[in-house]
Amino acid sequence: MQASQEKKIYFRKAQPQDCELVFAFIQKLAAYEKMTQDVVATPELLREWLFEKKTAEVIFQCDAEREVGFALFFENFSTFVGRGGLYLEDLFVLPEERGKGYGKALFQELARIAVQRGYGRMEWSCLDWNTPSIGFYRRMGAVPMDEWTVYRLAGDTLRAAAE
Repeated sequence: MQASQEKKIYFRKAQPQDCELVFAFIQKLAAYEKMTQDVVATPELLREWLFEKKTAEVIFQCDAEREVGFALFFENFSTFVGRGGLYLEDLFVLPEERGKGYGKALFQELARIAVQRGYGRMEWSCLDWNTPSIGFYRRMGAVPMDEWTVYRLAGDTLRAAAE
């Protein structure tokens, strides 16, 4: 950003009163990923799981006027590394704010959190068709884990596996 166009950016942790805003970012992300039909979350569920059960964290990236990006992440664990890691579930910058360095700054903030907490890794998944994000992650030094395949049980298949 040029000095004349620079805006003061900062990060803040989401609070319980931000559940509607977190949900709005999730909906925007789902629309971008063409997955709106998969969103079953609600602000009430987010309040329960983020702030009561504390299973994940959210940070917002803000400029002087509003929240322009968000990241939702949680701790995972690597048996091989023998320590926790940061799993990035979602990183999203508003479309009209892209290309201004916000995504890079938000990603760097997550890396700082991982380092400060002594985590051994930072990991995430990216849709195969999302070439802008893939290019961004590679420029940040990330390498794809091509030899690994993500598997999932959800809904009825999860319940069936539990029986």
